[in-house]
Amino acid sequence: MEHCNHVPNERHTEPLRELCVSLVPIFNHLPHNELVNIADRAAMRTVRRNEFIHRAGDHSNQLYIVHQGKVKVYRLSEDGKEQLVRILQPGDFTGELALFSPGQHDSYAEATEDARVCIISRDDLSALMLEHPEICMHLLSELAQRLGSSEKQTAAIATESINARIVLYLASLSEQAKSRDIRLPMSRKDLASYLGTSPETISRRLKEFEDEGWIAQTGQRGIRIHDLDALLLQ
Repeated sequence: MEHCNHVPNERHTEPLRELCVSLVPIFNHLPHNELVNIADRAAMRTVRRNEFIHRAGDHSNQLYIVHQGKVKVYRLSEDGKEQLVRILQPGDFTGELALFSPGQHDSYAEATEDARVCIISRDDLSALMLEHPEICMHLLSELAQRLGSSEKQTAAIATESINARIVLYLASLSEQAKSRDIRLPMSRKDLASYLGTSPETISRRLKEFEDEGWIAQTGQRGIRIHDLDALLLQ
């Protein structure tokens, strides 16, 4: 892991490694003894806030699984502007494309808060997939979901108004949480990058929604949706 070499290796934290791999959808269907086997092949490292797990151009040969904290994955446009791809939370992973062909990362993975990450090498994961072909199916399912989300995001930015993009995002959070009380999983700066707008526009539109009585904001990230139907008409 190129940019965390100063952080001591934490291979002695066996229970944490086992818990880490058990969080991941591509592994959590396996029996306990196999999770232990996978954990034995993993290393765990601490990544401080604003440190990089990897940068664009770094050699790609490892799978990174978030155990604690949050990590944002983003690309830089030609003018140096961040284009957020996704926010990784515990159980999420990145670096999976290295499993199919070694190469270079085309994105940055940066901790947005102190995080613990467990790492599995390409060779070890390839061996695991040979032992457990069902891992391949779970991995392909995850990649298909990511592709679908990426296509929806691209289409929304290209065709929807900023109001519609914000509303659809809030509605998706509400659906995932099965609640009208939601919490933004990222800063407004990162949300603006994800939705293709500016932080000022995000704040202004949320204030307009609040003034209309459709939502109530609690702090920087908490939102209660009062009238989803009215929002969806935007």
